[in-house]
Amino acid sequence: MKIKVIALGKIKEKFLKDGIDEFLKRLTPYASLEVVELNPVEIKDENLTSKALDEEGENILSHIKDNSYVITMEIQGKQLSSEELAQKINDITISGVSELVFVIGSSCGISPKVSARADFKLSMSKMTFLHQFARMILVEQIYRAFKILKGEKYHK
Repeated sequence: MKIKVIALGKIKEKFLKDGIDEFLKRLTPYASLEVVELNPVEIKDENLTSKALDEEGENILSHIKDNSYVITMEIQGKQLSSEELAQKINDITISGVSELVFVIGSSCGISPKVSARADFKLSMSKMTFLHQFARMILVEQIYRAFKILKGEKYHK
């Protein structure tokens, strides 16, 4: 299964880059995971937030194939345990989907067009995280999901 994480913004902090790279390396025996970093639209006027989200949304959607299964990271999404996420990924794999795409929006949120394209909306927590942290947490949880599915030990 090919997994793609589409995220707005670049990771600037070295410790986060190192953490993400470590989990990407650990994932290689289980799945091919690609991180696609897109530039967020700069908002100079808060009244233009909706327009910026639309622009970001068009850019995000241009990186998603019609037959991809899309999971958007949204505050209002469903919260899953690590075991439930593992089962979700397993179910998607069994269904014959060849590409699973996770989308992390910008600090302003996610475009309604991208949200509408989602096959599933996932929330990490009721808490708010920096987008850079969210990316590392997501990649770690994907790795954990594969460890769970393979019945291999991992930290609890």
